[in-house]
Amino acid sequence: MRLEAVSITNFRCYREEVRIEFDDLTTFVGRNDIGKSTILEALEIFFNGDLVSMEQADANVHNADKTVSITCEFSELPPTLTLDAGAETTLADEYLLTKDGSLKIRKTFDCTNKKPTAEVLVIANHPTASSCSNLLELKEKELQKKVKDLGLEVALKGNPGMRRAIWAASGDLQLREIAIPVGKLKDDVKRIWDQIEPHLPMFALFQSDRSSRDSDNEVQSPMKAAVAAAIAEVQEDIARIQAKVREKAEEIARNTHAALATIDPNLASELTPEFSPPSAAKWQGLFSLSLSTDDGIPLNKRGSGVRRLVLVSFFKAEAERRLQTSAKRSMIYAVEEPETAQHPNNQRILIDSFKALSEDSGCQVLLTTHSPGFASSLPQESIRYVSRHSETKKPQIQSGVDAFGQVAEALGVTPDSRVQVLLCVEGPTDVLALKALSNALYQSDATLPNLASDDRLAFVVLGGGTLEHWVNQHYLRGLNKQEVHIYDGDVPEYAESARKVNERGNGSWAVVTTKHEIESYLHKDAISMAFGFQIEITDHPFEGKATPKVFGEAFVAHSGSGKPLKDSNAKRKLAQQAFPCMTAAMLDERDPDGEVRGWLRRLGSMLT
Repeated sequence: MRLEAVSITNFRCYREEVRIEFDDLTTFVGRNDIGKSTILEALEIFFNGDLVSMEQADANVHNADKTVSITCEFSELPPTLTLDAGAETTLADEYLLTKDGSLKIRKTFDCTNKKPTAEVLVIANHPTASSCSNLLELKEKELQKKVKDLGLEVALKGNPGMRRAIWAASGDLQLREIAIPVGKLKDDVKRIWDQIEPHLPMFALFQSDRSSRDSDNEVQSPMKAAVAAAIAEVQEDIARIQAKVREKAEEIARNTHAALATIDPNLASELTPEFSPPSAAKWQGLFSLSLSTDDGIPLNKRGSGVRRLVLVSFFKAEAERRLQTSAKRSMIYAVEEPETAQHPNNQRILIDSFKALSEDSGCQVLLTTHSPGFASSLPQESIRYVSRHSETKKPQIQSGVDAFGQVAEALGVTPDSRVQVLLCVEGPTDVLALKALSNALYQSDATLPNLASDDRLAFVVLGGGTLEHWVNQHYLRGLNKQEVHIYDGDVPEYAESARKVNERGNGSWAVVTTKHEIESYLHKDAISMAFGFQIEITDHPFEGKATPKVFGEAFVAHSGSGKPLKDSNAKRKLAQQAFPCMTAAMLDERDPDGEVRGWLRRLGSMLT
C-alpha cells in the first residue's frame, strides 16, 4: 500500500483540517516551530503510537472540541481480503473504498480522556439504504435470515457472498460517503480491520531532538527500522506461523468446549472461541538489535555527530539493500532534519540515499529541513512549504512551483562565496554524468574545467517538470550569478526555455543537446566495463527506445531478476557506474563534433 495523503484536524497547531499529499520523496521546509514535525508525529501516532502517542495536550488549545482526527489515504491496495472461514472478498466488493477507488482510514482520539485511544473508521462510498446499510455488522445467522427472506439463490455459507447477493438485490443502494467504525466491533467488521492492518506500510520515524536515554536515542530508531524491514520481508512465514497456532489453539478450544458440554450444555452453547493474532507492532516488539563500538564506549554516549552517522550508514545500507531485493510490504522512512550535526560530505551521502530509496518500488521517504544547502539539493517536486497565513496566522502548506520563491526567501538561500557560475540541469543524474565527462576530458586537457572538483561552479537541479517556471520566473536572479543551462534534446519545449535564457543579456547562456539526452553520449565500452554486457547506443531512440530503456531491458536479462527496471533507476545506474568509466577517447568517438568539449571550454572562459 502507498500513502497518498494525510488529513489532520484539531491536532496541535492544525485546528482546521489540513490535507497534505505525498510523493515518493516529500520534503517539508519551513521555519522553526511552524508545524513540520507535527505532520510526521501525526503519522507516527497513526501507524504506531509507540515513539509518539496521543496525549490530552495534543488537542488544539483554542478549540473547545477535543477530538483529534488523523486520516490517511492509500493506493496500491491488496487485491483480496480473507475473512471468516476462508471466504475471500475485496475492499471494493465490501463498499469500503472512496469514489476515487482509494482506501481512506481515519483514527479519532477523544482528548478529554487521560489516555486517549484510537477509534478506527473507514471513510467509504457505502450503501445507506435502510434495507442494507448495516450488512457489515450482521453475523452469519442474521445474513442467512435476510437471504431467506429475500428468496435469494445463494450459498448460506460465507458472509461476503451473502452480502454481495443482498446488495445486488436491493436496487438503489443510496451510496454516500460515510464513516464506518471498524476498530472496536467484533465479527466481520473487526475482521476487516484485522485484514487491512497488516497491509499498511511500515512507518519508521527518526526524530531530531531525541532524549539521551538508552532506550530512545539515535541508534535505536535505525535498528528498530532494521527489525521492521526484516519483518516486512517474512510476512508469509509469519502468516504460516499464525495459521498453525490458530489451528492448534482452536483444536484445543473445541476439545475444551466438547468437554464443557458434557458438564453444562447451557454454558457451552454460549461460548464461541475467537482467535486474535498479534499485530505487526507486537511482532516487532519481540526482537531487539543493538550496536557496540570497538573501544567499549556505548554508542549512545558518543558525540551527537557520531550517533547521527549511524543514521547515515543505515540509510546508505538500506538504499543499497533495497536495490537488490524486493520487500513485499511497503516502507515509509520519516526523518527530521537529517542534516543535523553532519559534515557536508555526509549530507550529500544522505541525500543520495534518500533519492535512491524513494525511487525503489514500495518505499517512500519523508523529510523535514530548514537548511538552505540541504533543501536546494533535493528534487523541487518534493518540496512542501509550511508557513502561516499573513493575516489569519493559520498553518498552510504549499507545494510545487508556487512554493519555490517563498522557500528561497524563508531559508535565506545564498551561494558559496567561491561560486561564480551556476550550472543548471534537469536532474541529479545529469549532474553525475557531466561531472564524469568533464573529469575524463580534464585528464587529457587540463585547460578545461573539471566539474567534479571546481568550487567556482555550482550545480542547480531544476527538475524537468518545473524547468520552464525556473526560467520564466528567473528564481535565481537574487543570487547575482551568471547561469549556464544544459538541457536534454528529448523535449521540444526546452528549446524555448533555452532561447529565453540566451536573451537575458547578462552573460548567461543555454544549450540543448543535439543528441536525444545525456545518456546518448555514453560509449558501449563504458557500459561493458561497468556491467559486463554491451548494448548498442544510438544518438536518438531506435524503435521507440532510448538508451536508458535499452539498458534497462538488457540489465534485467543479464541479471535474471525478471523485475522491470524503471527508466529513473536505469539512468541512475548509468550515471553512477557507466559514466565514470568514460575516457576522453570514448567521448571523442561518441561526440566527434566536440559538443561536450565546446560546453566546457565556454564554461571555462567565464571563470577567473
